[in-house]
Formats: sequence, C-alpha cells, structure tokens
Amino acid sequence: MKKILIVGKRGFIGNSLNRYLKKFYHIKHISFKNIKNFKKKVNEFNYVVNTSINKNYINNKYNEKIDNDLTISNLINNKKTIYIFISTRKVYPSKANSKENSKLSPKSNYSKNKLITERKLSIKLKDNLTILRVSNIIGDKSLSKNIHKTFIDIFFENIKNGINVDNGNAFKDFLSINKFCQIFKCILKKNLVGVYNVSIGQKVYLNDLVNWLNKFNKRKIKKIKIIKKNKDSFYLNNRKLMSKIKIKNSLEELKQYCYSLSKNKFS
Repeated sequence: MKKILIVGKRGFIGNSLNRYLKKFYHIKHISFKNIKNFKKKVNEFNYVVNTSINKNYINNKYNEKIDNDLTISNLINNKKTIYIFISTRKVYPSKANSKENSKLSPKSNYSKNKLITERKLSIKLKDNLTILRVSNIIGDKSLSKNIHKTFIDIFFENIKNGINVDNGNAFKDFLSINKFCQIFKCILKKNLVGVYNVSIGQKVYLNDLVNWLNKFNKRKIKKIKIIKKNKDSFYLNNRKLMSKIKIKNSLEELKQYCYSLSKNKFS
C-alpha cells in the first residue's frame, strides 16, 4: 500500500484529502510546525503533499524562509519520493482555455510566489515532481482555518448580509472538494508526474453558480448589480490530465454538489 504524507492540519484541502485518501492508502497527516521533527521519516513515503501556507507567502514578495514547500522538499534526499506541489490557476492570465504550456502571467505576490516555487522545485526534484495548477475549489470550509477569502466565502458572507450579487456574464472554473479528492486519488494511482491543470475545464457562469448555491435559501435577498465589469473570467484546459485519469467531471455533477452544499447550509 502506498504511503502518503500530508502536511498541513488546519486547512480545508489538507483535512479533506486526509479524510478521503485514508480509505485507500496509508496516510500520515502532520502539521507544518512538526515537519523538522519528522525529518528522518519523510523519505519513507511514496508521496509528499503540502497543504499548509505561510500568510506572508500570500501577501509579500518571495523569500525562501516563507516557502513551506521548499522547506519540506529540502528534506527529501532519495529518488523514490514524489513531491506533489499544489500551485494555482493564477499563474495564467485571466482568459479562457489556458493550457499547461500557455503563456504564464502571474499578477499578485501570491501567484508570483507560486511560480517561483514551481521553478525551484523543478530544478531540485526534476522528474520526482507533480505540479497541480488548481482552479477554484468549492466546499464546506466551516470546520477549517480560512487563510484568505474565496468566491464561495464571499458568496455566503453576502447572503448572510441579505445580498445577492449579479455577476453579469462573468465566468470562472470551479471544482467541488469531492471531485478534487477523487482526481488526486487518480493521480496517485497512475503515478503521474509533470504539470497538470486541475479543473472542470469549461465556463461556469457565476450567476448560475450563485443560483445553485442559493437553491435552499428561504431568506429574502436583495440583488445588487455590479457596475464595474469583471475582468477575471477564465477557465483552464484540463484535457491533458483527464485523458490520463479518464473520470467523469461534468457541469451537472458540479451543480448537484452545489445543491447539496446549499441544502446543508440553509436547511
């Protein structure tokens, strides 16, 4: 049985991966603050994935001291352990159909830092590296520490305040946390290395998504139209990954997941 080390105990993705993958693999789930005490054991694992992040890595310019992934990768000294780096779709410009070989254009410190880490890990780990450029992930984050707000966080915050924002024709690319975990399992099963977009791979119009998430909300909501045009519309081309793992990943499936999330939140 494959042995997987997951670093990051307080976050949404780390906890979700742990709950899902332990049904199939031998999982060790630790906090980043304990990684140095775990130093000698890191090389015993087939895969290492980090889901922790330093707040300064999100907001400030790159510094190796705040790069958790680089710190962990420096503990790997064999050619058998594969490191899985969770990067971001924000390394691409905001446009439709971004492929893994598309032009990269990070704008924020966060996305610039992710790209720097990608390159540093590629030099250090070479063929023992899997880079996942992940789109927006939807799920119930109420039991996890929230480092920065996502579209879903803002949606539920707006609903709590009695507001529903009209996003016009803006679209993004979303995955449910359930689908992300399923895809992650397939990546492990297929022993994939390289760079992959992890996404639904098509336009998800924000107004549709908001309606799905709002399905079971009985409260009276005031609709507000955004005057400023949303320039952050995008979706990732996911064909490279999906051709290898061959699983269902549809808009209807995302819609049904949003309905279940809405039901849990509002019923």
